[in-house]
Amino acid sequence: MIIAVLSDIHGVLPALEAVLAEPDVHRADLIALTGDIASGPLPVETLDVLTALGERALWISGNGEREVVGHRRGEPATDPVTAWSAEQLRPDQVDLLAGLPKTAAVGGTLFCHATPRDDVETVLVDSSSARWSDVLAGVAADVDTIVCGHTHVPFVRLAHGRLVVNPGSIGMPYGRSGAHWALLSPDGGVTLRRTEYDYAAACARITAASGYPDAAAWADEYVYARNSAEDALEAFGPLDGRITP
Repeated sequence: MIIAVLSDIHGVLPALEAVLAEPDVHRADLIALTGDIASGPLPVETLDVLTALGERALWISGNGEREVVGHRRGEPATDPVTAWSAEQLRPDQVDLLAGLPKTAAVGGTLFCHATPRDDVETVLVDSSSARWSDVLAGVAADVDTIVCGHTHVPFVRLAHGRLVVNPGSIGMPYGRSGAHWALLSPDGGVTLRRTEYDYAAACARITAASGYPDAAAWADEYVYARNSAEDALEAFGPLDGRITP
């Protein structure tokens, strides 16, 4: 089975459309959506496009889905765009997100958002061996590949005999612009991919079509990837339990 992995779309529909137009995504047997799908400037439209994929889509809940649903059910939101996104969704879309699983297995590959046991737990390409051992302790023995997201920085590494893949982010990439995703081949191969698209046009479209009050500034920051990979590693690093000087 050929699987395209799309993570952390964050309601950036132009980036999503560019990836879905990729020939390799067209040919994929399955499109895995590993969380944080709709929290962003075009949440309703993004979910409608993905729902149209039908059974080709494998949906996984991330912290974004949990927080959007929670806000619609009376819980405080963690940030303004999450609160705004939650208010835009139709009831059927809220029900869809509420029912998503936290993990799903396809053969020997386990899909999750942050880690197999938690949707906000942090692991990075340079996390310690002990940290990876702890995070992977409850994973079934027949799982040889783990696909995650959450930190928006793509990487592939081996950890305690298992291949760990983070495709990076479609809508909020850190490090360089473009929609980042991954392709899993039937022989166990992994290719990290990056789709470029018209960033200026995407920002203009988001500004015009989104009702989010700060849509223009939000799009400029994230579509153009104003945050470096080094910024992300510095910000996320302390969250993985590492000891810093």
